[in-house]
Amino acid sequence: MVDSSRPLTVDDVRAAHKALSGVARVTAMEGSRHLTDLVGSPVHLKCENLQRTGSFKIRGAYARIAGMPAEERARGVVAASAGNHAQGVALAASLLGVRSTVFMPRGAPLPKLAATREYGAEVRLHGHVVDESLAAAKEYAAETGAVVIHPFDHRDIVAGQGTVGLEILEQCPEVRTIVVGVGGGGLIAGIALAVKALRPDVRVVGVQAEGAAAYPPSLAAGRPVALDAVSTMADGIKVGRPGDVPFKIVGALVDEVRTVSEDALSRALLLCLERAKLVVEPAGASPVAALLSEPDAFAGPVVAVLSGGNVDPLVLQRTLRHGMAAAGRYLSLRLRLTDRPGALAALLGELSVADANVLDVSHVRTDPRLGLSEVEVELHLETKGTAHCAEVTRALRGAGYTVRA
Repeated sequence: MVDSSRPLTVDDVRAAHKALSGVARVTAMEGSRHLTDLVGSPVHLKCENLQRTGSFKIRGAYARIAGMPAEERARGVVAASAGNHAQGVALAASLLGVRSTVFMPRGAPLPKLAATREYGAEVRLHGHVVDESLAAAKEYAAETGAVVIHPFDHRDIVAGQGTVGLEILEQCPEVRTIVVGVGGGGLIAGIALAVKALRPDVRVVGVQAEGAAAYPPSLAAGRPVALDAVSTMADGIKVGRPGDVPFKIVGALVDEVRTVSEDALSRALLLCLERAKLVVEPAGASPVAALLSEPDAFAGPVVAVLSGGNVDPLVLQRTLRHGMAAAGRYLSLRLRLTDRPGALAALLGELSVADANVLDVSHVRTDPRLGLSEVEVELHLETKGTAHCAEVTRALRGAGYTVRA
């Protein structure tokens, strides 16, 4: 257990790394030619999406539970999570012979529920958001004496997550910039703690989703500030308030915290799947989203930490569609035709000449805004990028159609 009476140091991270030997995998470091060409210097992907339980969370969870006194372990542990932390706590507790209970929202994805149970935790469904599940977990702890394992706001958790930083320096000693997704801050705080102690010249950059960016205003205020609301597809970094423990470290050691859009997140997930052949959840793809959004802002060699790959198949399907649309691979158009035989065939002929693949066609004939002999057609097309989208639209307008996006 990390001594809470003194500041965390790289020695605490080293101790966690030793405790994790044989438990957490030393995950692969993969080069990305596409991102290297985009950034103009080498870009490597630290693949924590291939870690046990599918994310980095096993590192901090195991370090935390392993550091508990025997009498605390005997009382069991309890956690609240919609996914990654739940699985990390469940596996860590099982490996250490500790009873675990995890409260999850009723809407948690079925694959994550099943995986948490399979790793050995008793799963209880409560509430519709993690905050409600956390309240129930705390009540359970008060009633039973079980120890609450927080996902990011504890010194042992931060030390455990910092082992990612030690591995990065061993695998890519020439690194100049490390880019990390940020929710509550446990991962980036641990990485910064380890890396800045050994290589103070390395730049550590955090990335948050625009709709859940609590760190920029908190850093400006000099204290953790809670957001009124959070909204992002990136559940793994959907946190409305920085943790007190990681916030102090982030404020002292992290060079910058950037934000990325939902479009950038979905495009990054698509890129990881198509170009790197890696399944990555939106939160895990956030560093790649930052590189895509402003490639000139990062001095290389760059290491982007893919923090997790636990994405629900339905979310993956929606996100990929969103990513393809953002990349100009889908185009949706509405236009009006004269409602007569052959009109639709003529339109499809124009699209064939423009080399656009028609995925779906729907008709509206009952809108009061339409003329008596008019029909509105909505088209969903598969295209080849933003330039091709513009070409298709120009071709249709050139053929006399009034096109609305």
